Amino acid sequence: MVMTQSRSEMVVFKHPFRIASAERLLPAGSYEVITEEESTEGSSFPSFRPVATMMKVPAPPPRGASVEMVTISSVDLSDAREPMRWREAPVDLGKHRDSAAPNTDFRPTPAEIGPSAEVLLGRLLHLERELLATPAKPRTSVLPELKMPGRDLRIDACRGIALWCIFLNHIPNNIGSWLTLRNYGFSDSAEVFMFASGVTCAIAYGKAHERGGWIGVLGRTLQRSWDIYAAFLLLILACAVVVYLAGGGGLADETNTRILLEHPGATLAQAAILQYRPVNTDVLPLFVIFHLLSPPLLWLMLRVPNVALVASLLLYASVHLFGWTVPAWPNNAWFFNPLAWQLLVVLGAWCVTEGKKFWPRLSSPLALGLAVLYLAFSLTIALGWSIRPPEVLVPQILTKLPYLAGKSDLDPSRLLHFIALAILVVWLVPRNWRGLSTPAMRGAIRCGENPLAIYCLGVLLALAGHIALVKISDELAMQIALSFVGILVMIAAATLLSSIRTKPRQRQPLMTSDFIAEDARRNASPVRPSNR
Repeated sequence: MVMTQSRSEMVVFKHPFRIASAERLLPAGSYEVITEEESTEGSSFPSFRPVATMMKVPAPPPRGASVEMVTISSVDLSDAREPMRWREAPVDLGKHRDSAAPNTDFRPTPAEIGPSAEVLLGRLLHLERELLATPAKPRTSVLPELKMPGRDLRIDACRGIALWCIFLNHIPNNIGSWLTLRNYGFSDSAEVFMFASGVTCAIAYGKAHERGGWIGVLGRTLQRSWDIYAAFLLLILACAVVVYLAGGGGLADETNTRILLEHPGATLAQAAILQYRPVNTDVLPLFVIFHLLSPPLLWLMLRVPNVALVASLLLYASVHLFGWTVPAWPNNAWFFNPLAWQLLVVLGAWCVTEGKKFWPRLSSPLALGLAVLYLAFSLTIALGWSIRPPEVLVPQILTKLPYLAGKSDLDPSRLLHFIALAILVVWLVPRNWRGLSTPAMRGAIRCGENPLAIYCLGVLLALAGHIALVKISDELAMQIALSFVGILVMIAAATLLSSIRTKPRQRQPLMTSDFIAEDARRNASPVRPSNR
């Protein structure tokens, strides 16, 4: 008969922490952990093994001061990466030290094995809990950012806002695009999205390296590259279907899908090797390449980060000095030149490894003042290019700067504008900024947590919005409605994806004590007398 029991213990977290079962930041303090155990069949003495572990945590704000039970595992406790101690008295082995040694001339009887095995099992259970309560030391050098507790929500928020802006910009002649960055400076949301992806890739693959070595990094990069590659091909087919159902015509030319509709075989073959890309899908092949190159980049970042950044800057300079590019089909040009845009990904990874050493210089009053001056200068030029002021106020040569700041090769004026903007944002928005808990920022964070799915959804929503403006109405109210509804749909989809995200398996791994219990059970079986 299987017996069950519950064991309650207290664990102390000295700092705020996160676990996978509760998708929010939990405050520091004491938490009650309840472990459900069941008896091990066939043992000569009562022994139990854990089958489920739960922890009492404060309920979300809408429910006031109540508490809720969430499932937690040894993986959750180790991932919390917080120093903790278990309030449990150690097993006293002193009374067993003076016990007589068993007679070596005869095989021990079950009565002699049972107490010793029970004491050893209790000691091992206590040691296991101590190991779970102590953060494991990394086997190799890890990225500095990985030592910080919790997840930096600013990265997800910036990436989510960038996804919103990309959606608004992809709808032609949309009033909502005036809320985006491109109208107020040289750079736009693409730079933000690319840099944030470099940061998240460095953190994610750095953790994979810490846990599974380079084999783990390679496996994760291949899996992520395949996910992006498959999403890219499916997005191409979805765009072609939408354009075909909308009647093709001028829309097929505007979206670069006419060649796919007229020559599907050759076009899909070129898409399979990342040479053909419809409008607004150009960034996905770029990420396929960057993720495949992440292992060597991470290797350099862990050893010689400054050398990696200098090499990236030299490659970027060569693009502008010698006109280097990557061939494409059918127009023989990538809208986002990978040789130039790689700099933002490398810069994001470098900020994770070496950025803190240089941050005091970048946050100095001089650097902050220069950043503000450059942002003000670019704002003046961008607005002048939009509203066409008299030449007396803004010289004509300056009004052409936004047009000359090419996006394909990441013009230096765009790069400097993004760096100045990043310095200002990091200075104004601290890591624990309260605004991150507002509903709007929570929606942006949800979108930033699911960038691939939300980007593809945004492309399709922008295409549908373009068709609605052409087929139904292009009035101002229609533009506002499409922009607002599209962002709400993106937030709803991201929230749904986050809620159904795969949770860690609740089954506990087989511990050393389980092997000891099994060995004790076998040794405690009836002994047959020897014939000798």
